[in-house]
Amino acid sequence: MSRSMNGMEWAAMVLAGAERLSANESRINALNVFPVPDGDTGTNMNLTMSAGVAELTHKPAQEVGRAAEVLSKGLLMGARGNSGVILSQLFRGFARAVASESELTVLLFANALQQGVDTAYKAVVKPVEGTILTVAREAARQGLTSARRTTDLAEWMREVLVKASETLARTPDMLPVLKQVGVVDSGGQGLVCIYEGFLSYLSGTPVPVAFTTVPATGAAVLMPRASAQAKLETESIDFPYDMEFFIRRVSGSVPFSEKSFRQALERDGDSIILIEDGGVVKVHVHSRRPGDVLNSALAYGELTHLHILNMREQHRELLRPAADTAPSAPSAGSAATKAQDHGDALGVEAAAGIPHGDFALSGVTASPESEPNPDVYETAPYGVIAVSVGEGNADLFRSLGADVVLSGGQSMNPSTEDLLGAIRSLSAQSIILLPNNPNILLAAKQAAELAECPVTVLPTRTIPQGMAALLAFREEDSEATNAERMTKAYERVLTGSVTQAVRDTQMEGLDIRAGQFIGILDKTIVTSAATSEDAGRQLLERMLVGGGEIVTILTGADADAEEAQRLEAWLNERYPDAEVEVQNGGQPLYPFLFAVEP
Repeated sequence: MSRSMNGMEWAAMVLAGAERLSANESRINALNVFPVPDGDTGTNMNLTMSAGVAELTHKPAQEVGRAAEVLSKGLLMGARGNSGVILSQLFRGFARAVASESELTVLLFANALQQGVDTAYKAVVKPVEGTILTVAREAARQGLTSARRTTDLAEWMREVLVKASETLARTPDMLPVLKQVGVVDSGGQGLVCIYEGFLSYLSGTPVPVAFTTVPATGAAVLMPRASAQAKLETESIDFPYDMEFFIRRVSGSVPFSEKSFRQALERDGDSIILIEDGGVVKVHVHSRRPGDVLNSALAYGELTHLHILNMREQHRELLRPAADTAPSAPSAGSAATKAQDHGDALGVEAAAGIPHGDFALSGVTASPESEPNPDVYETAPYGVIAVSVGEGNADLFRSLGADVVLSGGQSMNPSTEDLLGAIRSLSAQSIILLPNNPNILLAAKQAAELAECPVTVLPTRTIPQGMAALLAFREEDSEATNAERMTKAYERVLTGSVTQAVRDTQMEGLDIRAGQFIGILDKTIVTSAATSEDAGRQLLERMLVGGGEIVTILTGADADAEEAQRLEAWLNERYPDAEVEVQNGGQPLYPFLFAVEP
């Protein structure tokens, strides 16, 4: 009966959890809701956990507090994708809870799990139930309860694992789209695998791998982008304005008091995060009165990187059918065309990508720990970082003026350390970071919080959105003006993609067979066909329902050149008023990416 463990024993337990996760990486990936070939939750969690374990192995410690701190740092810097970032936050809170401890008891373990959950929930602006967060929360609650009954670590961990597994099995009841396709949450499954490894080490006996599935239903079609949000009434969002900004401390400003400022924000707001670091305060808050928030902040210094979103409006957009969300504001010229024009006009020569670790830097070599050399670089007002995939797409971003292009997308998400390395490679007063993928957003925000200079993360979800945002950038304008203009630009772009289904499924009223090509509009599968050309044609018809002046086709590495030519000819004939541009993107897995601009 083990009642406590030191840092070395705790590290061995963590390694057992990492090994169980690694062994089941592909099975976790297969739980991805969409039947696309780049579902990567298991990969991201495994790479994140591997980075933490590597750090832990390199810096062993007898004290559990020190060991947890080492693991937390490794996870934080190695975090990839949303699931990896959340996993890193779970252990970040854990490390804080045991910071001064030599050994870990059941009671300390339970409290640390709970603090990890609290930290992870704070890291996610809009937590969704039925995910890894839910599994972690319910397991931690069970841990607190069980800690009153037993002091044996193995017995306690068994009860925590049982609760985690039970909660995982219920995730389809919380997110209907999971039940529709017959899977549980992939991130939650990854966490259960880690806990299975923990119990296997503590009990000294193998723990069977338990993968839970649920029967798919033939119920009413539920769109993934709206299924969770549809349960919420728009007007029930009490604090509608999602605000993020920096306070730059300046001479003559009032001394910063986190307690006083937090109290001021709490008068009419929630979801408050304040991070003070080196004369800069990062602020996040949901508020009813954004003007009052800004006035309170002004007393402490200059405001930069202001980003304000109306969450009620976002919710209305989420609930609106895809065909109704086609953009309508005027624009001039496609992203791809302007990228070429912009490069030619400025005489820009696209620098060759220089491989470095898991990413490529455009025109500069850097390591994650590198700092700008003042003898080599002059400080520029801005530095722009874009995440892309495919050499053709990278060239387009470079011609648009991106200073750094990181290679990354689905199944190859850059880590927090990769993103931080790119930020540190630039000698600039402020940085604009375009993730161009929803699964990179949390890692991008985490890197921004760790950076020594102000970083604005624009939440671009696709490569065409990133290109449109970069086209709207003006170096002579302020950070707030650029952020506003770039946001408006990328929000006008409607994006579609064509890829091949990796399994049979039924979704959005479609019977999809493995090997068929599917067309995805934003996050919704809208068509399936035998060829990528047919899927692309059907998808474009959906995208152009509301009209569109400019249509851009980015061809993938495996695209058929003749199919691309036929698609272009069909568009010119079917939509003669639309300007059609075809560019070689070179992205893997997706033969076609489409962008429609009004």
